[in-house]
Amino acid sequence: MKNNLMDKYAIVGVGETDYSRGSGRSTRALATEAINNALADAGLKPQDVDGMLSYHGGDSTNSSTLAYDLGINLNFYMDCSGGGSSTEALVGLAIGAIEAGMADTIAIFRSMNGYSQVRIGGTGARAANPVSGPDLLRRTYGLASAVQSFAFTFTRHMMEYGVTSEHLAQIKVTHSNHASNNPKALMNHRVTIDDVVNSRWIVRPCAHLLDCCLETDNATCIIVTSIERAKDLRQSPAYIRAVQGRGTKLGGDFHYQHAPITRVAGHQVGPRLFDLADLTHDDIDVTGCYDAFTYTTLLQFEDYGFCEKGEGKDYVTSGITNLGGRRPNNTSGGHLCEGYTHGMNMVIENVRQLRGTVDDYCPQWAEGIHTYDYSEGCCRQVKDVNITMNMGWASPATGSAMILRR
Repeated sequence: MKNNLMDKYAIVGVGETDYSRGSGRSTRALATEAINNALADAGLKPQDVDGMLSYHGGDSTNSSTLAYDLGINLNFYMDCSGGGSSTEALVGLAIGAIEAGMADTIAIFRSMNGYSQVRIGGTGARAANPVSGPDLLRRTYGLASAVQSFAFTFTRHMMEYGVTSEHLAQIKVTHSNHASNNPKALMNHRVTIDDVVNSRWIVRPCAHLLDCCLETDNATCIIVTSIERAKDLRQSPAYIRAVQGRGTKLGGDFHYQHAPITRVAGHQVGPRLFDLADLTHDDIDVTGCYDAFTYTTLLQFEDYGFCEKGEGKDYVTSGITNLGGRRPNNTSGGHLCEGYTHGMNMVIENVRQLRGTVDDYCPQWAEGIHTYDYSEGCCRQVKDVNITMNMGWASPATGSAMILRR
């Protein structure tokens, strides 16, 4: 499949706020900070941006309000919903909007008080609205949150392929090891397999408390523009090799009625993405795999083809995803340990990996020197990163993915 847009667009700026559990600020204030940080990172001024996109949900603030605050004159904006596959899909929409001439440079943001205000399970200071729509068919049966809704898929997977809680716990251990070298991570201490399996159950048999992501208050932003504009900006561009957005498995929210229940959207999205990028799995140096729960990571490694179906437990326990391994995953700690952003922090991390500029505890990082010592409280920069891949997840049935290159 010919990809006429390969390497024509790039991510040129990234920014975020602190990851906290009580920001004490509005999502309007958080988003303004994150967008300003991304603009500064790129060496852009607000008037250089003329498009905005966001994943809009919970207590988010819309693009037009933020544009007013920032002094941005918008030629194009859109606020979308749709879960954690949004980030990669919005990058694809930004490319399309620029290609169509609707804008030249687009800021993509996510802002949420996901712990202190609107928690995804329907609790928090500003609880969810009364049950309506598809929730009428879910909450009646106790499916109030994502960990419950996704559990059908992975419970069956555990039965078929012999995955244990200890296998899943290794994913948390790996991501916590990475987060221990990340000054921004909310949970920046290392945990053990025993810590994970001895934490309280959330949903049996597939999720203990430490198998679940961190609910956090934060805002994040990435800026997309053409390579022609990127060449004049502050940072080395992260070229967008290919993006595939919002692919679905047959059946949508009721995908478990269409066999096999253990198959997720990466099975549809992955082959097309690699075809568009003209690359193979062996070309990928670093992955950012959506880790709302430990099991979402394992499922995606299988269905995106990094290992065969049923071999995910071996892939995640082999050391390949560790810093120093063949293909490190979620080097910031991801959603499990850095903070929950619906996937945007993992794109930000991969952009910085490609630049060679992740912030860590290396003793000489003030001079821009990485030690590549991955022991606790030291380095998380991967050596010689050329190509990264992000795998987004909205549900077992819906996903997006993107490949970036240096």
